[in-house]
Amino acid sequence: MDFAVIMAGGSGKRLWPLSREKRPKQVLELLDGDTLLRKCYDRVATIFDTNNILVLTNAGYADIVRENLPELPYGNVIAEPAVRDTAGAIGLAATILNKYDSVATMAVVTADQVIEPNEVFASAMRDALTFVKKNPEALVTFGIQPTFASTQLGYINLGDGEEIEGCDNAVHPVKKFAEKPASEVASEYLASGDYCWNSGMFVWKAATVLKHLREFLPESSEPLKRICADWDGPRQEETLKEWFLKMPKISIDYAVMEKAGEVYAVKLDCKWLDMGSFAALADIIHADDNNNIVVSDTSELLDSNNNIIVTEDKGHLIAVMGLENMVVAHSADATLVCPINEAHRLKELIEKIRANGGQKYL
Repeated sequence: MDFAVIMAGGSGKRLWPLSREKRPKQVLELLDGDTLLRKCYDRVATIFDTNNILVLTNAGYADIVRENLPELPYGNVIAEPAVRDTAGAIGLAATILNKYDSVATMAVVTADQVIEPNEVFASAMRDALTFVKKNPEALVTFGIQPTFASTQLGYINLGDGEEIEGCDNAVHPVKKFAEKPASEVASEYLASGDYCWNSGMFVWKAATVLKHLREFLPESSEPLKRICADWDGPRQEETLKEWFLKMPKISIDYAVMEKAGEVYAVKLDCKWLDMGSFAALADIIHADDNNNIVVSDTSELLDSNNNIIVTEDKGHLIAVMGLENMVVAHSADATLVCPINEAHRLKELIEKIRANGGQKYL
């Protein structure tokens, strides 16, 4: 059967004070009243049966994820007891699926991306599923057609595409993965036309990715074996807490994708955004006549330009005047005001708040 696994564990520190340790960015209502998680779920629900959609998230987020997706069966939200990066999370999901379906095809998507239009995503996803069923040893990722020379995203170098029977999109061999490049290198990648942004989304057989984890990340074998043995039994949570902590903390790209042989990509030529910062709102929210990005039901701006103003509080008025190039982010108990070009230092600010006893604001 075909399964979708939504990765929803990130906290989103660069969206503080809206995102918190117990309320991550994927459940913020920033997209016309919808959350990133809801948008992601709605995308995959056009392709996969509801019973075949899993959400992996941190234990502290499990309840709020279930509140956001009430139609999802309770057991389809898998709560990770610790953060172990994508290799651990994917290994856990693949182990669970493989236990009950030895030929399960598994799509991995992330909850913090904006992808439009959905039809492009759906077409590429269906083609990746088709290709993997015909080539069960293949690992497929999705390459985003780059629109500028980004230095904040990883890249994949693609070979010539091959037309596959039953697929609308060509499938490309992946020659190499490239980390976040310097500006000059990013410009070369863009000009060559042979590189795409690395989307962090995948399709493969659960059994195949588990085989690669055993080969390339042998430290994961015993923890996953123990978790598998006790899953759906009385010791499930106890074993998960004990053994998931022993999983190596490493991304699936480093652990498997950069080492495996049969790695392919399907291109996604669409609007794609990794929603990781306030500045990213400028790519999805229409600016006013003075180039202000405003996410607020009630606001008044006077002689203000090029600002980002955000609140989820529908009863709170944000009023500014004479303001330029600033972020104003309001929550019930904390407000951030900073120049847009300083917003990248939010993690530094959060650590200062923590050090000064402000844990309750985090």
